[in-house]
Amino acid sequence: MWMLANLKNALLLATSNRSEAAVGYATMDGDTAGGLSPIAGIDKAYLRRWLRWMETEGLGGRYRIPALRYVNEQQPTAELRPPGSKQTDEADLMPYEVLDDIEEAAIRDKRAPADCYLLLREKYPQYDAGTIKAWVKKFFRLWCRNQWKRERYAPSFHLDDANLDPKTWCRFPILSGGFEEELRALDELE
Repeated sequence: MWMLANLKNALLLATSNRSEAAVGYATMDGDTAGGLSPIAGIDKAYLRRWLRWMETEGLGGRYRIPALRYVNEQQPTAELRPPGSKQTDEADLMPYEVLDDIEEAAIRDKRAPADCYLLLREKYPQYDAGTIKAWVKKFFRLWCRNQWKRERYAPSFHLDDANLDPKTWCRFPILSGGFEEELRALDELE
């Protein structure tokens, strides 16, 4: 793709969003290849709401895109497994709304895993405590493990105060303790 972009004197755009960046749910030199990542500052839950809005309402009710129905009917999938496996991003990770809430609390607000867990227990009573705890652990482990990927993402636009771009906003060490002590404290909660 880079060769084609260079031959055409074009800008190669990357497709990853902020939710994927938080947990490293992107292929290197695939999703992340590009000179600019226009939606990297937008979380997946917001992006999905916006696409539904553009399909059904649009700007002032005039500029709807009904064909987005074909996109909105599908569950997001990285399609990394054979088609018969019916892989979806949320089945692999967690619901995007939950992932984005953990990212906001953990990274933007700098809350510990136990605090994130308690916050989610209150906000999402429909999920059992064990599931929420597993999601919090998964987020923190993936966050730590995938900083190297965030280092290689193309530059993005800063749309709010929660951008994960390590070059200009959110620096996290590539090698770290991985929140192991904090995750052990989470295990002590009910």
